[in-house]
This record gives sequence, structure tokens and C-alpha cells, in this order.
Amino acid sequence: MKFKIDVDMTPDEMRRVLGLPDIAGFQEEMLDQIRERMAAGADGYDPLTLFKPYMTGGLGSMEALQQMMLKMMTNYKGTSKEAGKASD
Repeated sequence: MKFKIDVDMTPDEMRRVLGLPDIAGFQEEMLDQIRERMAAGADGYDPLTLFKPYMTGGLGSMEALQQMMLKMMTNYKGTSKEAGKASD
């Protein structure tokens, strides 16, 4: 038996249904800060230095992200539908 449900909603409505916070104001604030920094350092503009404070949160760094992805790929054990059916 198959069920198909089509839901017609805007991204804002979907965000509210899922209970996610509205980060539009925070995003605008961050973009304003980035624009200010770019304007202040236009001569010696270095994008990596500009985005480094924003990228160090969460996972820690791009290196940590790469290590996590590598670990996930090396530890992955593929499963298939046939293997699942054989064990039933």
C-alpha cells in the first residue's frame, strides 16, 4: 500500500510547522557585519580571515568536518534490501 501526500506550503510556513526559529533578523545582522568588514578592509580583503569566526563554531573547523566525513566513509557498512530480506 502506498500513500502520497502533497503539501503546498511556503518555506516560512514549513519552518513554523516544524517549530524552527525565524533567523531572518540574525541572518541580516550577520550579512551587515560582513559587509562592514569587507568595506573596512577592501584593500587587504581576505575572505578566509573574514569568515573564520563564523566557521569555527559547531564542528570546530573545516578540518574537523573532513575528519568526521572520512570516519563516516571508512566505517560505513553497506546494506541492501536483499540482505534485509534474507535475515527475516
